[in-house]
Amino acid sequence: MYKLVAIDIDGTLMNDRKEITKEVNDAIQAAKAKGVKVVICTGRPIVGVQSIIEELKLNDEDDYVITFNGALVQNTHTKDVESQITLTYENLKELYELSQKIHSPIQFFDTENLYTPNREISRYTVHEAHINQIPIHYRPIDEVPNDMLIPKVMFIDEPDRLDTNIANIPESFWDKYTFVKSTPFFLEILDPRVSKGNAVRLLAEKLGIKQEEVICIGDGENDLSMVEYAGCGVAMANAVSVVKEAAQFHTLSNNENGVAFAIEKLVLNH
Repeated sequence: MYKLVAIDIDGTLMNDRKEITKEVNDAIQAAKAKGVKVVICTGRPIVGVQSIIEELKLNDEDDYVITFNGALVQNTHTKDVESQITLTYENLKELYELSQKIHSPIQFFDTENLYTPNREISRYTVHEAHINQIPIHYRPIDEVPNDMLIPKVMFIDEPDRLDTNIANIPESFWDKYTFVKSTPFFLEILDPRVSKGNAVRLLAEKLGIKQEEVICIGDGENDLSMVEYAGCGVAMANAVSVVKEAAQFHTLSNNENGVAFAIEKLVLNH
């Protein structure tokens, strides 16, 4: 029997209208009633998931959330932090210099805010702030506090330009950081120890849940590590090809209640 279900948000839990349907919510509540731990696992910042946690009632005493693509694992009831792995100011400076060389706009986070060093704020920065209901601050790199905890940095651009920029990142950086493309216009950069898969593993071990008792559901490249880790990796019908290839189970799309379909087949019918 599966004991933990980790679910991505955008393109997975939510449909393209950014809604959690009644069918998906009902399936999650039924899984919870069966004693299965349901955990949101997202690239979003923690402030960008609070309303979803409340809507799905995932804030009981022993509930958890994974945010920033695995950089933060937190108890949703007590707010206690189980794991927090962040980049340093020196990392930020190095990545900013790289962004200047390859001509890619950049943005970065602390746990509650989105920052841009660009006077001309990208529409993708505005998009990110809107989705997560998070404030944007203009902050030149030399004005960033040296002790700021930075869960992730993002290179942002039009999809074709972003792909060109990614191809121009020197090889040495790929060894030093985790790079995940979460959308066609976002390249997320994290500490090399950070991934959704590592965060789900850490949480499962804390809860005494075996790898084969874990389901992970996702659609994007940043979901690949957790789909590969899971006892049953689930790919949405709208998932990128690498996620589909890694998954043991293919469900319907995010516009067809794919999360509900997977939970019904794998959890509720057993």
